[in-house]
Formats: sequence, C-alpha cells, structure tokens
Amino acid sequence: MSSMLSEKFLIDNDGIQRFLVTINVNGIDYTRMVKANTVLVNFLRDELDLTGTKRGCEMGDCGSCTVLVDGKPMNSCLMLAVEAEGKQIITIEGVSTSENLDVLQEKFLEYGAIQCGYCSAGMILSAKALLTRNPHPTYEEVQEGISGNICRCTGYVNIIRAILAASGQEVENY
Repeated sequence: MSSMLSEKFLIDNDGIQRFLVTINVNGIDYTRMVKANTVLVNFLRDELDLTGTKRGCEMGDCGSCTVLVDGKPMNSCLMLAVEAEGKQIITIEGVSTSENLDVLQEKFLEYGAIQCGYCSAGMILSAKALLTRNPHPTYEEVQEGISGNICRCTGYVNIIRAILAASGQEVENY
C-alpha cells in the first residue's frame, strides 16, 4: 500500500482498520471507507451496486469478476479495494457510454455468444482490452485474449466469432 493510504485510515469501535479510498469507476470518482481486506468485486457490488461484475470462484480462476483496471483486464476478486486507489476501473456497466450497446455487446447478442450470461461481463471486458491493444486479432489471439475467462455453457466458438465480428472481420470461415 502507498504511504498516502496509511495517512487516511481509522480504527472503528470493533477494532477493524478502515481506509478512505477514492476510486474512479466508469468515469465517476467514488470516495468510501473500506475495510483493509475488502476485495474490489465486493466494493463494486456492495458499495456501488454495480452487480454486472459477478462473484465466481473467488480465486482468480474463472474470470467472471473481470474488470478493466487502467485498461487492463484484472480479476477483481484478487485485488483489494485499497489497491484500486487512484486507478480507473471499467465495469460492464461502463462499457457503453451511450444509450446504445457497445459493438462487442451487440455482436455477443447477434452471434449467440451469451447463454446463461454469468461469464459474459468478464468475457466482454477481456475482449474489450484485447481489441484496444490489437484491433484485428487472429482467431488464436482471441483465444489467448479470453483464456482467463471460463464459460461453462458454450464451446467458445460463438464467443470468438462475436469478438472477431466486433473487430470488423469476416467470420464465416470460423
């Protein structure tokens, strides 16, 4: 933790240490007191009511809690809220900045890449990060880009096709 954080804490009546954090989520700064052990997924869901970020395995294996931290995909179950101090966090609620869905969200619907939907938010955020750094990935690069996200409903083919389509590529051959 940074030395700046050590200056912004208190110990409550139960002897629990809490820190004052300011985290930018989807373009809005939120300042809250959080327990030292609060993980980011719980902060997003419980403090900010952003429930698109799902709790899954809570061990960093499934990717259902994936958010973008300064543009990079991160398992929010493995990051403490105090570690997010001063960072830019994007959740699925922040992917679309208008009344319309983001192109990735549209393509996931169009290509049937959403079944139960539990993995979709994390999958879309991992794909968003991939397309930001590589606007025209190959099939194999998409596979690698979403490798930290588990989908138990699909064979990944429609997910990969949707991501390729969102990049503007022809997907008939896949």
